[in-house]
Amino acid sequence: MQNQTFVTRRMNTSSFVVNRNTVRHTKKSLGSISQIVIVSMLTLVFGLIYVAEGTKATSFDYEISEVESEISEMNAKKEDLAVEKARLNSVAAAKSSAVAATMEDATVAGYATE
Repeated sequence: MQNQTFVTRRMNTSSFVVNRNTVRHTKKSLGSISQIVIVSMLTLVFGLIYVAEGTKATSFDYEISEVESEISEMNAKKEDLAVEKARLNSVAAAKSSAVAATMEDATVAGYATE
């Protein structure tokens, strides 16, 4: 009879370790098309943000120009009111002057007849 010896597989091969898988996994990475798509989407998003901020600045420019036009209209009204005030003050000063007190009131002397 032959001597039979029993050798476990675990003891025979040194590549197997307790609590470790024997399958080797490769790292998964994105393909070139996926990378191009991701970069283009990021570029598109940043472009949209840039355009949105540019339109905000433009809308602020329109608001500023509206306020400036209101200011110029108010300044024109102020100048008109200053002229009117000066005219009214000069009329009041003329009525209370000594020269105006000695003047006679204007009356209608008569109408021309044919």
